[in-house]
Amino acid sequence: MIGQETTTPQTTGPQTMAPQGGPASLAAQGQVRPQDQLVTIYGGSGFLGRHVVRALAKRGYRIRVAVRRPDLALFLQPLGKVNQIVAVQANLRYPDSVTRAAERSDVLINLVGILQETGSQSFARLQVEGADAIARAAARQGARMIHVSAIGADSASPSLYARTKAEGEARVFSACPNAVVFRPSLIFGPGDGFFNRFASLARALPVLPLAGGQSRFQPAFAGDVAEAIARAVDGTVAGGRVYELGGPEVGTLEHFVRYMLKTIRRKRPVVDLPLPAAKLQARLLEIADTLTFGLLPDTLKLTRDQVILLQNDNVVSEAAKAEGRTFEGIGIIPTAAEAVVPGYLWTFRKAGQFSTERDEENLSEVPDMLASTPMAAGSQHRPQTASGPAIGADAGSSPGGMGARWGTRKPG
Repeated sequence: MIGQETTTPQTTGPQTMAPQGGPASLAAQGQVRPQDQLVTIYGGSGFLGRHVVRALAKRGYRIRVAVRRPDLALFLQPLGKVNQIVAVQANLRYPDSVTRAAERSDVLINLVGILQETGSQSFARLQVEGADAIARAAARQGARMIHVSAIGADSASPSLYARTKAEGEARVFSACPNAVVFRPSLIFGPGDGFFNRFASLARALPVLPLAGGQSRFQPAFAGDVAEAIARAVDGTVAGGRVYELGGPEVGTLEHFVRYMLKTIRRKRPVVDLPLPAAKLQARLLEIADTLTFGLLPDTLKLTRDQVILLQNDNVVSEAAKAEGRTFEGIGIIPTAAEAVVPGYLWTFRKAGQFSTERDEENLSEVPDMLASTPMAAGSQHRPQTASGPAIGADAGSSPGGMGARWGTRKPG
């Protein structure tokens, strides 16, 4: 389980940490302009990819977004200048398409990953063989490689997801020893699959069951992760290392779910399921998903592999902190969830954007299970106090695929 111009995350100045020689150090010394470099992003139309595209476009890089359906990535083009962002077809299950998308690139970025296997989209094919194909393409092109994995990647893990993430990292370093690998914790932001998912469940269910409620997480803001990737493209992040990215707060899964409930102002019992019950729940949902031919809503999907994964903490290691392989180590002050989450979870409140602290006592008149209506496209209504960089919470739902611009607004 886990646009438009927006407020830039607070960061310190970039540290020059690139190795001597090669395109990275030249870029860091200002000898290679961003406009002269082509960056290809595999999976660039996804949740994190949208933030990465925006961060690189602001720097002036030429961007190629390699996706299975280029027509569904057109919403990214307004993030840059004319012809700065181009979408091309590539499927990690077909190495030839990966190679074609990498042609003439200076930097390749792999953001592709899945949490659940569906049909031909398996962990092994995407997170191992796909990562290997991109890394080998980078080696042939003489391009730099940036790979996004996940905290918890472990070749000895009982979770297939975690094992394939670790093997993917190994394949990347085998082909590109100087690659930069980022392992973020749970990533949050508008359109995320964590806070939005539990908020949807809270709106529909009388009780919130958790698998691994006492496991610890360190949520990282998507905009901060994108900034770290952009700095790696700039050449100010040393290669050949694994960086672990976590936000400023460490808490249990139950803690963050209760924070979500407080933010959307709903009361729900939170039940931490024992492991056998959680596995049974996951198995029943897997069967339901199969019987409905994959039509089970994403908010209800849960696999036994995810249950296993949730039994372990997902936080930055002490070794990474000591060695500077963190946000702070590369000069980024991570953004707290409280600075961003209220800006997009207001849609799950019982009175939507009209719900304020002052009329909290009147909300009892609204039926608790009534779903708030999403803001109509083109509407000028916005929350009066919302903050944090954002790309639309549902980028694919509006005609342009863009989101709302969030920022502090004055009443009236």
